[in-house]
Amino acid sequence: MSASDLIFRNGLLMTPDGPLVGELAVAGGRISEVGSSVSGNAREEIDLEGDYLLPGMIDAHVHFNEPGRTDWEGFATGSAAAAAGGVTTVFDMPLNSTPSLLTPARFREKAAAAKKNSRVKVKLWGGLTPVNLDQLESLYECGVIGFKAFMSASGIEDFPRVDTDALGRGMEIVSKLPGMRVAVHAEDDALTAKLSAEMAAAGRFDVSAFLESRPIEAELIAIREALGLAEQTGCPLHIVHVSSADGLALVSEAKVRGVQVTAETCPHYLCLTDEDVQQMGPLAKCAPPLRNKAEQARLWDALCRGEVDTVGSDHSPCPPAMKEGENFAAAWGGISGVQHSLPLLVSGLAERKLGPEKAVELVSATPAELFGLDSGKLEGGRPADLCRVRVEDYRVASSDLLDRHLHSPYVDKAMRHRVVATWVDGNICYYGSA
Repeated sequence: MSASDLIFRNGLLMTPDGPLVGELAVAGGRISEVGSSVSGNAREEIDLEGDYLLPGMIDAHVHFNEPGRTDWEGFATGSAAAAAGGVTTVFDMPLNSTPSLLTPARFREKAAAAKKNSRVKVKLWGGLTPVNLDQLESLYECGVIGFKAFMSASGIEDFPRVDTDALGRGMEIVSKLPGMRVAVHAEDDALTAKLSAEMAAAGRFDVSAFLESRPIEAELIAIREALGLAEQTGCPLHIVHVSSADGLALVSEAKVRGVQVTAETCPHYLCLTDEDVQQMGPLAKCAPPLRNKAEQARLWDALCRGEVDTVGSDHSPCPPAMKEGENFAAAWGGISGVQHSLPLLVSGLAERKLGPEKAVELVSATPAELFGLDSGKLEGGRPADLCRVRVEDYRVASSDLLDRHLHSPYVDKAMRHRVVATWVDGNICYYGSA
């Protein structure tokens, strides 16, 4: 089957102009026609049977860890899970691969691994740390999608956090690189380190101690600092995994002042709470941590008001042994979510009387626009990066998982939308139950 011979019929298409009951044709790996009906015939025609057809998700925040830590995850397994979740492009973070992506040599290694092993498109973040500021321009020339910095300890030895001086100098450099932005993990290291030390001194290594050691205030302190540096340098800023409505409010206020800033949140902040961490233990550990139900409700309200720009999975798996033990503080913090981000988001929006078109805005159209991609919309000339989504009640089963270690806090979670199939450039890369 040639990618130029494909027509989708009888679907609910999420177009830039809104939902359309209609048809879509693909030629040469790109969308050639969208309408209530399309002309001509095709060697293969797909009856969508009323299912949604969406542009594929652009997940701008994953950790696939290759090369160097493929025992945690890799492009083969990570991209399989991504495709099963309707994701057609991922942006892989510069850590937790080893060595971290701080130089052009590391970029070339990771790009080669992605080309060889990934079934979805891959873009690469470069690292911004105190030890590689002299490499940022070279990484830009290699083709990184942007630069990632940690304002608190990353947990990875060769990816040190930035202090105010290093982040400011890095932003000065990036501000002169067309199309680039700096993404920050925004938690104040001084406060989290102080609180963690106090917990340890008291002999507390339990779930509650961890949650108390990373309060919302730590996020707000760091967001304020990053916004101030972005305003001074003129550097576009992207704040990842914002966990609080107050954090989003700071971003919204900065936008009014003219700061070039965007905010991402993640499905786990929208669908899980601190009660889930207490119940599941390290399986639901992440940083910033999950918040309480009241804060989650405020986060949803802010998202529905338009204060969230993008949603990314922050897929950050590890071997099961790193999620075990009585010392919660020592367990790895990361959630495996790339396979379920889109269904969770569509389902959550439906509960709030919003359609899949809002999900398309958050995970396809806006990420494409921010990062200069030509995908993300169902319209003529765009890449045929597509996913088929069905309204269907089911529960996530561990046997359905495709990431390397087959563990997720979403196992047994009730879902209302299922990704049935995914195409990259018009070529099928995932086919589930149809």
